[in-house]
Amino acid sequence: MFTANKEQIDAWKAKHGEVFRIQVEGKACYLKKPGRKTLGYASLAGKENPLKFNEILLNDCWLDGDEVIKTDDTLFLSVSSKLSELIEVKEAELEKL
Repeated sequence: MFTANKEQIDAWKAKHGEVFRIQVEGKACYLKKPGRKTLGYASLAGKENPLKFNEILLNDCWLDGDEVIKTDDTLFLSVSSKLSELIEVKEAELEKL
């Protein structure tokens, strides 16, 4: 299993903000949050192929990890089930004035 050291994780945090690790069957990957451009592109591609949304999200957010996660269907689908947790939507208020 790929494991990033503390210095690498700190460097990613300094550059990208929050960093996440997903582990599955002894494999791991490190991800950052997606940006608007990525979400827009992934959403557009996902209309035709729902798995393409997850593939684009995983590839764009990927910092490092076991590359087999991207190529093994079982690992990819397992990681895909967690990708939506990278997308943080805060509560907004609408006030009519």
